[in-house]
Amino acid sequence: MAAGRGGLGRGLGSLIPSVESDTVRETGIAELPVQEIRPNPRQPRHRVDPEELSELMASIREHGVIQPVVVTRSPDGSGYVLIAGERRWTAATRAGLERIPAVIKEATPEEMLELALVENVQRADLNPLEEAAAYQQLVNEFGLTQEQVAQRVGRNRSTVANSIRLLGLPERVQEALAKGEISEGHARALLGARDPAEVLGLFEYVLRRQLSVRQTEELVRRQRQGLIDGPAPAHPIEDPEARRIEELFRRALGTRVEVVRGGSGGRLIIHYYNEEQLQAIYESLARSEGASSE
Repeated sequence: MAAGRGGLGRGLGSLIPSVESDTVRETGIAELPVQEIRPNPRQPRHRVDPEELSELMASIREHGVIQPVVVTRSPDGSGYVLIAGERRWTAATRAGLERIPAVIKEATPEEMLELALVENVQRADLNPLEEAAAYQQLVNEFGLTQEQVAQRVGRNRSTVANSIRLLGLPERVQEALAKGEISEGHARALLGARDPAEVLGLFEYVLRRQLSVRQTEELVRRQRQGLIDGPAPAHPIEDPEARRIEELFRRALGTRVEVVRGGSGGRLIIHYYNEEQLQAIYESLARSEGASSE
């Protein structure tokens, strides 16, 4: 959903170097016991698709771990901590592997978060809120400015700033964004509301009416200009007559229809989901016109 996923920071080449690189000659690729590796406490990704993990497990059982994980030595010397490759490590563990190929890399806590963030964003593995939280963590824990964060991960400062702003959305809106009920474009549009307290009402209206990003932007624009009296209600006042007409059209056309009243006029919105359905709607309307002219 997020735009501008171009080249990021040092890139995966520095996280998972080729065999001939200086970094590997210095640190080496080792076959480490999976039980000696612990998850990265600064892993920015919190959600893992169970189906993707099952597919990865099946691939590892068949072919082994092709791409090494990246680890750093634990400060207490008791083993290793993952920097990148947590899904590979998890899948290898569940697949019953005893050892896994790994690049051993020296990294500070700040570098662990930064490199994990770069890998995940480059692979588009993070949802918008996980990405925003990782940027915010670099600011809060390590005292970086948004400009410095942007430089570290190869983004524009405005991209980082807009991402962090998503964390200011109401919890319900953040939850919907994480679940994919709305897109990042919807969320960014809602941030432009006249009053932050009105965001939730606008969100509920967007969700209820299934507005597109463009329609959401227009709704927020009209609200900011005072063309809408207060926020869009979470549960808009029902118009029984409009609902009755919608139902008549739905039965006649076999698809979802919306009647939106406004003053002496309004809009009739007919939804279709493929070209065949559009053709069927046209033929139905054409037949009705032909019958009325006889």
